[in-house]
This record gives sequence, structure tokens and C-alpha cells, in this order.
Amino acid sequence: MSREILQGRCAEDLALEWLLRRGFVLRERNWHSSHREIDLIMESGRYLHIVEVKSLKAPAQISPFEQVGRKKQLNLIRAARNYIFKYKVTKEVRFDIVSITFYKERYELEYIPNAFIPMFGI
Repeated sequence: MSREILQGRCAEDLALEWLLRRGFVLRERNWHSSHREIDLIMESGRYLHIVEVKSLKAPAQISPFEQVGRKKQLNLIRAARNYIFKYKVTKEVRFDIVSITFYKERYELEYIPNAFIPMFGI
């Protein structure tokens, strides 16, 4: 297994643990819709959170969350639409990012709630 895949799994584990400690409830992990994937689907109160987890090793030129460009956002929105339709979700949907930077002996986790908003709803 490549280092990038292991790093990504580790980042998802850390993000999930962080969210669970704050009262979020896991609905799905690595949920697939066609060729699109949602890393984590979480619930909190009246919200359904579509969570994208991004990580990089330091030093990096950008922050991990900056990897979530318009194309990735559109894929997440499309996958979320399929999930909402399939499971008849009535909660308000939010698109969040968990950004993790790995250093030699530690990591930094940044949670960005409502990181982007679909232009035409979902």
C-alpha cells in the first residue's frame, strides 16, 4: 500500500475520532456513488455533514484544504444529492472539510464547517 493511501487513511481516522469526540454521529465512511466518494457522512443536531478529509506532509506549499477545488466540490455535491435521494434525507446539508498537516512527531487538524455552499442548493 502506498504512503499516500496510508496517510489518507490515517487522516480519516483522526478526523473521525475528532468529530466523534465533539458529538457528531457517523452515518457512512467512504460512501460511493458511481465513481465519486464521500469520505465521511456525519450527523449533528439538525444537520447532515458531508465531510471531505485532506492531508499533506509538512513542509507544504499550500494548506490541505486548498486541495478542495471547484471540481472536487462539484463531485461532492453530486454524490451528496445521490445520498440524499437514496436515503430520503430531510436534514439541512453542510459541506465541511477536515484539513490535517502531518509533521514528524505531531499533526495539526483544522475543521472548516460549511466550507462551501452549493450555488443552486442540493
